[in-house]
Amino acid sequence: MKIVIFGNGLIGRQVAATLGETGHDVVALGRADGIDTTTGRGVAEAVVGADAVVDLTNSPSWADDDVLAFFRDSTKHMLAAEEAAGVGHHVVLSIVGADRLPDSGYMRAKVAQEDVVKAGPVPYSIVRSTQFFEFIAGIADAGTVGDTVHATPAHLQPIASRDVVSRVAEVAAGSPLNGTVEIAGPEPLGIDELVRRLFASTGDTRSVTTDPAAGYFGAQLDDAAITPTPGAGAWIAPTTLDEWLRK
Repeated sequence: MKIVIFGNGLIGRQVAATLGETGHDVVALGRADGIDTTTGRGVAEAVVGADAVVDLTNSPSWADDDVLAFFRDSTKHMLAAEEAAGVGHHVVLSIVGADRLPDSGYMRAKVAQEDVVKAGPVPYSIVRSTQFFEFIAGIADAGTVGDTVHATPAHLQPIASRDVVSRVAEVAAGSPLNGTVEIAGPEPLGIDELVRRLFASTGDTRSVTTDPAAGYFGAQLDDAAITPTPGAGAWIAPTTLDEWLRK
C-alpha cells in the first residue's frame, strides 16, 4: 500500500517507520516538505496514488479560535484532495473523551475535526487515544507554581507512544472502520500520582500537591472524563508506566 502521513512529529515518524518495516510505501510529511494543510498547499500533489492518508497534524497555536480553524480547515483540504485522488481510507488520531470536555477549546476543536471526517466523502477510521506517557512532564510544567506542582487526583489512563504507533499503523494498513476505536494504557492513575512517579524516576525536586481544582489544560476532570468509555471495547496497550520509565 501507498500510505501518506501528514505530520512528522513524535507519532508520525514512528508510524512511518513501522509501516515501512512491514513493506508499505510510506512517507511522513510536514511543513519542511512544502506542506501546509491549513491552506492546502502541497496536499493534492502529496496524495496522488495513495491508498490511505493518516492525519497526525497538530495546531501550532492552542488559542481556541486558532485550533478550531486549524483542524477544520486542514481536514477539509485533506479530504477534498483525497476525494479527487481516489484515496480509499482517511485515518485520524483523536483523543479519548474529547466530547466530554466542552470547556476545553482544544477538545472542542478535536470534536469538530471528527465531525468533518464523519461527514466527508472518504471512508475513514478515527483512533481516539488517551494521553501519552511522554506528555506527563508537560502536564507537570503546566501545573507548576514556583517549586510546587498542583495536580488533580482525577484519573488518566496514559499510554506509551510506541503502543499508539502500533495501533495506528495497524488501522492504517487495514480496511476503513467508518467508525471510532479507543486505545488506552493498562492503568488508570491520578495525575498527581503520575507526576510523583515521574519525578521519582527523573530526580525532579519539585514538590507535588494534590489539588482537585488544578484542572487539565483549562478543563475540570473527574475519573471518567478522559479514560476509556465503558462498554466501548477499548484496545488496552501492554506497556505500564513503570516499564516505560525503566526504558
